[in-house]
Amino acid sequence: MAGTGQDDVIIGRDTSLKDVFDVVRRVARSAGTVLVTGESGTGKELVVQTLHNMSGRKGPFVPVNCGAMPEDLIESELFGAEKGAYTGAYRNREGRFELANRGTLFLDEIGEMPLHLQVKILRALQEKEVQRIGASKPIKVDVRVVAATNRDLEEEVKKGNFREDLYYRLTVIPIHLPPLRERGDDILALARHYLSLFCRENDRSPLSLTPEAQKLLLAYPWPGNVRELENFMYRVSVLTEGESVGVDDLPEKIRACAHGESCGEKNAQSDGVGQDAQAQGAARAGSGFVWPGIDEMRGLGLNLRDFLGRMEERLIAEALEREHGVHHRAAALLGIKRTTLIEKLKRKAAREA
Repeated sequence: MAGTGQDDVIIGRDTSLKDVFDVVRRVARSAGTVLVTGESGTGKELVVQTLHNMSGRKGPFVPVNCGAMPEDLIESELFGAEKGAYTGAYRNREGRFELANRGTLFLDEIGEMPLHLQVKILRALQEKEVQRIGASKPIKVDVRVVAATNRDLEEEVKKGNFREDLYYRLTVIPIHLPPLRERGDDILALARHYLSLFCRENDRSPLSLTPEAQKLLLAYPWPGNVRELENFMYRVSVLTEGESVGVDDLPEKIRACAHGESCGEKNAQSDGVGQDAQAQGAARAGSGFVWPGIDEMRGLGLNLRDFLGRMEERLIAEALEREHGVHHRAAALLGIKRTTLIEKLKRKAAREA
């Protein structure tokens, strides 16, 4: 599945992926809510877009990144607001539910949704209506809701972070995307696809993969999944000087894995499912990495929130510099979605305005 570049296509013959799209074909024209799960970078948004395209619904596909929106704005973004409902509400505003009428509303990273808004999402699903902030009457909507998450929502329910009734409402039709490391030869099919795509973009002759390079690609665990593979293939398409990609042309991370060195969390799920921070810090310390501590934070005169924000801004700036300002490549380098990156840049610009 190639879903983060400019040419979004479905690529893969692995049995697990065929099972996914067999379910997609069978449920596309139904009205049932769908929950797509899987690690970050597996292509959940592409599956949801395909589901919408096959649904026959005449309305638009409206994506919402629940993890990228500021908590104080997400309610008005989803449900809309009446003129004068709050400071800055100078006109009536349609929410995403209304914008998606007769179409599909995609709630990405639904596991990040604040608890107090989860009950409003549940009501919208049950009643098929929404109420703008400041309005006295609800508005009927015909929306097919599809959600996605890389979190284990059952575990989040047990922890009290996610409403059990909303979880069951969303999982009418569950779809799980397998990680790239479990998809066998699909790894090579995707690598060839991206190599061809990026060679065309960079106006250079096509590159092939040597048998030795193919073996390393198949052996690597791909903790960043398809998004990581796309990023690596872009780098290879730019830096390889010959007519084929050999072992020495592959990123150091992949070659190190072949020599038995640390090569990522093979069984870890991205964004919160894996080793805890202390164990990760110990693992990285052997490579010369040192986690910043309280002394560094206090030395800058910052609190935790501002310190983390400063670190995030520096990493985003570096990624954009490396990828020459190309948003989807910088996002791939950071291991986040392009829409998430854009939302973060917008918030930074608003703070500086």
